[in-house]
Amino acid sequence: MTNGWKLYWLLVAFWLVLVCAMFFWSLPFITQAAGGLVPFDARPTGYSFEDAQQFLSALSGEGRAFYLGTQHWLDLIYPAVLAGVLIVPLRWFSANWPLVLRVALIATPLIGGVADYLENAAVSRMLLSGPDELTQDMVAAAHYWTMTKSTMTSVAMTALLACLIVAAARHLIQRKSRS
Repeated sequence: MTNGWKLYWLLVAFWLVLVCAMFFWSLPFITQAAGGLVPFDARPTGYSFEDAQQFLSALSGEGRAFYLGTQHWLDLIYPAVLAGVLIVPLRWFSANWPLVLRVALIATPLIGGVADYLENAAVSRMLLSGPDELTQDMVAAAHYWTMTKSTMTSVAMTALLACLIVAAARHLIQRKSRS
């Protein structure tokens, strides 16, 4: 294994640590602080104005501070790490593809990462406004970035899974033809 791939697997391990920290610690903490309501970051299909207002009304002051602090610190690193985890193998699998397809494939996790950062900014704005000063435009912007992040990340992960399946099938066919 080359040094580049060793660094890649370290990045994957770091991504898994971030995933575990968020999904087993910070997001459950926020959910509990909001009376069981799901945080914005854990709603891949977005949310309505009423959903956002309900969540912000239920969220405690401690939960709001934790969301704006700890959760957003974790989410400051997460999008870039996830983009890297997806881009490296997608780049490798698509090395012999036409340039336009390769660029489109690699662009999906990049767009997803940028959308995640824009979602974080929009969520911060909603958290700082609170339920009484929340506007339809604030929620619409956050919802848009959430949907963009979710769609682009899903496309990238599906593409990576498809590449892995094709590579595994080719490997099995080659092994079978050798025997």
